[in-house]
This record gives sequence, C-alpha cells and structure tokens, in this order.
Amino acid sequence: MNAVSFKNFLSVGGFAFFGGMARYGLHQYFDQGGTLVANLLGCFLLALFTYAVIEAGHLRPWLNVGLGTGFVGAFTTFSTFSSELVKMLLTSQKLSAVCYLSMNAGLGFLAVMLAYFLVKKVM
Repeated sequence: MNAVSFKNFLSVGGFAFFGGMARYGLHQYFDQGGTLVANLLGCFLLALFTYAVIEAGHLRPWLNVGLGTGFVGAFTTFSTFSSELVKMLLTSQKLSAVCYLSMNAGLGFLAVMLAYFLVKKVM
C-alpha cells in the first residue's frame, strides 16, 4: 500500500467515526425515524459534496473520499432501512412499509435534486 492509499484509508476511517456517531445520535433522538432522517440528510450532503466541492476540485482526493465514503457512507444506512422495511412486512404493516419505502426513495431523490439546484444557483 502506498502513502496515498494509506492516507485515503485513514481519511475514510476518521470521517466514518464521525458519520457513525452522528447517525447514532439521530437514532437516539428520532428512534426508528432516525434512519429516514439520516438517509435523507445523507442524500442531500453527498449531492452537496459532489456538486459543490468534489466536481469543482476544491478538495484534495483524500478529503473527497473521507467526506463522501467515510462520513456520508457511515452516516447513511441502507442495511438498517432494508431491515426495518422487512420487519414491517413481516408484522403485516404493509401500508407502513410502502409509505416508508416511498418516503426513502422519493424524498431521497428530492433531497439530491434540492442540493443540486442550490449548488447551481450559488455557483
């Protein structure tokens, strides 16, 4: 492993710590709703980082990977979302499951679009 790869690993690990802690905090505050909040904020943040910072080349590569893969990757949680969705289906909460799936996908898409248009308006 070269020095650049090692720096990227450290960056991902360091930012993942903070992303995971932030997600844990949301779950403590919002309980099951914390997954939805984390995923929607994560969609917005990743789009913001991507369109405003990463594509513009304002950050060094190790910081790009740390923020995107590390922080946002640890902050968002597709596995918890999927597990919660299956639990709803297995406990006959079909309407709740459909709403939960729709909110995650639909609002996540809107969060990305919002970040994109905000960046394009400001830059």
